[in-house]
Amino acid sequence: MKKILVANRGEIALRVMKSIQKMGIKTVAVFSEADRHSPHVKFANEAVCIGPSASSESYLRADKIIEVAKKLNVDGIHPGYGFLSENAEFSAQVAKEGITFIGPKPHAIRVMGDKLVAKETVKSYNIPMVPGIDEAITDINKAKKIAKNIGFPILIKASAGGGGKGMRIVEDEKSLEEQMKRAISEAKSAFGDGSVFIEKYVTSPRHIEIQVLADTHGNVVHLFERECSVQRRHQKVIEEAPSSLLNQNLRHKMGEAAVNVAKSCDYIGAGTVEFLMDANLNFYFLEMNTRLQVEHPVTEWITGVDLVEQQIKIARGEKLSIKQDDLQINGHALELRVYAEDPTQNFMPSVGHLKRYQLPSGKNIRVDNGFEQGMDVPIHYDPMLSKLVTYGDTREAAIQKMIEAIDLYEIEGVETTLSFGKFVCQHEAFRSGNFDTHFVKKYYTPEKLKEQYKNEAQLASIIAIKTYLEECKLLKIPDANKN
Repeated sequence: MKKILVANRGEIALRVMKSIQKMGIKTVAVFSEADRHSPHVKFANEAVCIGPSASSESYLRADKIIEVAKKLNVDGIHPGYGFLSENAEFSAQVAKEGITFIGPKPHAIRVMGDKLVAKETVKSYNIPMVPGIDEAITDINKAKKIAKNIGFPILIKASAGGGGKGMRIVEDEKSLEEQMKRAISEAKSAFGDGSVFIEKYVTSPRHIEIQVLADTHGNVVHLFERECSVQRRHQKVIEEAPSSLLNQNLRHKMGEAAVNVAKSCDYIGAGTVEFLMDANLNFYFLEMNTRLQVEHPVTEWITGVDLVEQQIKIARGEKLSIKQDDLQINGHALELRVYAEDPTQNFMPSVGHLKRYQLPSGKNIRVDNGFEQGMDVPIHYDPMLSKLVTYGDTREAAIQKMIEAIDLYEIEGVETTLSFGKFVCQHEAFRSGNFDTHFVKKYYTPEKLKEQYKNEAQLASIIAIKTYLEECKLLKIPDANKN
């Protein structure tokens, strides 16, 4: 490959381009009118505007992206994550035009894109499943019978999508009908498909995912786990690798299961197999994400493997140069998704002008960033500004480095989730490793965060006064309070 188009925007487009450039390959950026001055546009060798600000008229226009790729004689298209990254039709159309799609084949995307089909596909590999039904339903009476058999609480889930949409926890039969209707309505609105299925709700769940790489020669490896249990609205906020929960035996079993999931759909490229784990350390297959994950940097740091570089090599038809026995965990990495959201106002989006925007830097700090000082945060897209990643020889060191990095990050003009990240990192439940996906619900309120602000301000004042008095002593300046 001599030239690759990155069909995405922001921090992920820039992150992907850096690996492409490192491999000596030229890059093409596509951008909407809102992103005309974005860093990924400036970084690329060539850049083309593909439409207005709305993603439906730009980043989701497969026809426009392919048209640019053909015009500029592009060899491959990297979709990043989000937008068209898990669109089987886009993958197929790219291949039809003689361009390499840097990701899995359409078959794998389709199979793993439907949760019920995915469950059916992995069945023959004896992958553990959450108790439930293997068919989509819309009939309320049938749902009641199934729920009684499984036992409450249950989880209603959209068959055709993810991200927490079309998902409802139901505690008892009384609320089943209303929650079922809501789930169907939301699934139809989000995915154009109201099909839902029912499974047992795992109480106190941990969200553990396994990174896999698979080449076109039948080789599949896993790159260990990521812990993604700190979530809000079923969306991950802080991720880490490895998990403080897993021992070597459990890590091996989950890794083997993830490899088998990849084999079940003839997977190619980088993918992630997600599992739920209950309080007794039983794990259950949740889904497979057929793309690069937002949290991939933590895996890169503990393994030393550039996942984007591996994606490109696999797409070129190369054999994996890594064997399972070659891989080992070194140290600990933590990632905070820095969103332009106000954690004191129920994480409401906070769009605006970045009057000040200075990134933290230093040893064991990595920032995958998509903005610059002076830019506006647009309302048209996901409000993530960057991914702040830290590393340490131990989990404790990685957490402490994250707190330091958050304090070094300077942003004025919009509210961000940096303060929330610090709240999590300083909380005893997180530091002890004794937490689950209900962390935010159990421990966080805007009032607690405001109290933290207040305490930090008071501490800063005390330190400032103490420093001033010490300097006065050194310079032999009379203390004003004594006059």
